[in-house]
Amino acid sequence: METIQLAPNFSICRILNGMWQVAGGHGQINHDSAISQMLEYNENGFNTWDMADIYGPAESFYGDFRNELEKKKGTDELQKIQGFTKFVPNPGPMTKSIVEHYIDQSMKKMNVDVIDVIQFHWWDYNDASYIDALRQLTKLRDDGKICHLGLTNFDTERMQIMNDNGIELISNQVQYSIIDQRPNVKMASFCKNHDMKLLAYGTLLGGLLTEKYLGTTEPSQSDLDTFSLQKYMNMIDAWGGWKLFQELLVVLDEIAKKYNVQIANVATRFVLDRPAVAGAIIGSRLGLSDHIEQNTKTFSLQLQNDDYEKIKSVTSKANDLFTSIGDCGGEYR
Repeated sequence: METIQLAPNFSICRILNGMWQVAGGHGQINHDSAISQMLEYNENGFNTWDMADIYGPAESFYGDFRNELEKKKGTDELQKIQGFTKFVPNPGPMTKSIVEHYIDQSMKKMNVDVIDVIQFHWWDYNDASYIDALRQLTKLRDDGKICHLGLTNFDTERMQIMNDNGIELISNQVQYSIIDQRPNVKMASFCKNHDMKLLAYGTLLGGLLTEKYLGTTEPSQSDLDTFSLQKYMNMIDAWGGWKLFQELLVVLDEIAKKYNVQIANVATRFVLDRPAVAGAIIGSRLGLSDHIEQNTKTFSLQLQNDDYEKIKSVTSKANDLFTSIGDCGGEYR
């Protein structure tokens, strides 16, 4: 199992279990089956969970998982898991009472006395109240309700403003994949210079970066039966289209076969090896599919220079997403 120190005395698994799928649009999830599978992930060393206050029952699932884990393994086992959630408020005044109310809600659902990491997202850069929110979160961290502060989908310019305002942050969660390498343009160097790390999501494009789509015709809207597939198909269109994406899948399949792994392992390893990246968040369709064994193979995979050159031979033909979309998070604003 591959871990990394994200902050002093705080290490995480480099593949985080993503819980966006719990929010809906990815198939009906059974609560008991989901909790059972969360215990299985944990048993296999995948003990870092990523959720949000806006991901439906995700925080409550995590709280129930903690309860079951404590029953089965004892209180000490709870010290070995990490729960990342998000604070995603509507723009507007960010007073202490407003921010604390939402953090208290998350703590209650997650069944924790202190939240390991709060990742803050803000929808509208024109409303500078995000600095007020971060100051209130900093106070809650100092009060012991939060261990660490991070971000979700902020751009480098705003990260610099936060730094200028003395806000201490450990991470920014952004979209990062073989086709979307925008974080490497500006953000990775900023993170290295300011002791921050990147957490990558969208690394497998919602499942499109897998053998399932190798050699297939472009899927219709009705074929894209999850929110993830719909979202990342739009990214493929912006990047260069289905024909070029097929070229990429062929190359990734060749590399995967060379190492006796799958395309998903190659795609994940590629991102984990990028500068400033601490971990990749792989979505968990809890109770519906199991990727534990497959994900584990990523940790033993070592890509060579010629593998990177083969990948680059395809990606160099694509559109520059930094130019067309902007820095990380630009697609949400």
